Amino acid sequence: MQIGSSGLASTLLRRHCHARDTIIHLYMIPILETSGLMSGLGPPLPKNHIKAQDHGSSCSISYPHKSQRSMASSRSAMLVVVVLLMSSICYKGESLIDGLLPNGNFEYGPKPWQTKGTVVTDGTAIPNWEISGYVEYIKSGQKQGDMLLVVPEGDFAVRLGNEAAIKQKVNLIKGSYYAVTFAMSRTCAQDEKLNVSVSPNSKADDWGILPVQTMYSSNGWDSYAWSFQADGAVVDISFHNPGIGEDPACGPLIDLVALKTLNLPKRTPYNLVKNGNFEEGPFIFPNSSCGVLIPPHVEDDHSPIPGWIVESLKAVKYVDSDHFAVPEGRRAVELVAGRESAVSQAVLTVPGRAYVLTFAVGDGRDSCEGPMQVEAYAGRDSVRVPYQSAGKGGSVRAELRFVAAAARTRVMFLSSYYATTSDHSGSLCGPVVDDVKLLSVRRSKK
Repeated sequence: MQIGSSGLASTLLRRHCHARDTIIHLYMIPILETSGLMSGLGPPLPKNHIKAQDHGSSCSISYPHKSQRSMASSRSAMLVVVVLLMSSICYKGESLIDGLLPNGNFEYGPKPWQTKGTVVTDGTAIPNWEISGYVEYIKSGQKQGDMLLVVPEGDFAVRLGNEAAIKQKVNLIKGSYYAVTFAMSRTCAQDEKLNVSVSPNSKADDWGILPVQTMYSSNGWDSYAWSFQADGAVVDISFHNPGIGEDPACGPLIDLVALKTLNLPKRTPYNLVKNGNFEEGPFIFPNSSCGVLIPPHVEDDHSPIPGWIVESLKAVKYVDSDHFAVPEGRRAVELVAGRESAVSQAVLTVPGRAYVLTFAVGDGRDSCEGPMQVEAYAGRDSVRVPYQSAGKGGSVRAELRFVAAAARTRVMFLSSYYATTSDHSGSLCGPVVDDVKLLSVRRSKK
């Protein structure tokens, strides 16, 4: 199957103008065609097939490479013009599409005269991004001494050296909540950190410092999510390396930056827990088998999983049913760092009233084998739920009955044990929690 110029324009326009489930401004395609812009794109392009790769317990992201997307330089130039036109059209409408930011995978990079070796020397050399400080444009397969610099996807990524930063301006809806998803890897032996922030921001401390010390997967990089509330209609999303190391080039490598609107869930008469099935959360790349790490609450004032906070020292993993076994629906959380990996929520309760908390515990079909145990807490009450995992998916139901002692009851889940995948790669894993429900019940008469 092939996509002609009109189909390509429609695809691009959907990529840039899709606001939730509504396609806007599709009437502009005939205008682009009759204006002559579409005719410059040349013959139809082959369809880019996006496919998730199954590598057992390891995870991967596969996207069409730039060589597959570019059939001729003239077409590429005209394609950029069309994309910029569409971007301008879209930004006057709704907020950015849920998905990859423009050039969020850094496949379009600087010209040869805008670099010195790998160092980018022009602050606007990387399309759609503004850079400052010691920023390197890294090609897949590039080495630093004997160390391979891992590019998560495609051919290129950026590395932030000492005090280096990159940012992109996006049009959002003021007051709405958003989650940024991005891939990050460590490139040196020393401790590395990444500061994620937005501006304008009414809260001076509303930013996240993410340590790049613990690598949760075995392939050298992890996907993270960080969330924020938009204080303006136009916002700068920034990534900054605050470190000052002996080697000015040392710093985190960034790739695959995406954005998603977060809808704040509400309690219902059938469930006092908000977002109990974890369906609302950050963007997960449809071709990624890695899941997305949610940082601890101390590193993120707004949770990328609305209603829940990560009340622990380490992250939890947000997983989808396309690549993991999920007990219910399409999303769940995996507690990947033992007792250092916990999720919690404060729920409105009536003191003296009886409640029942029900939930599912299982494994994500990610080669996490052996004995598991989830500890569930509701105020002062708790229950331990053992689960013997074969690493092939499955789940059990559990419940915790309690009497509320206060107007707010904290519900929390953590993993009793630390676990790694059975392939001996060292990838952290753990039990999956899903389908959390809390209901008021009548107290039994004694």
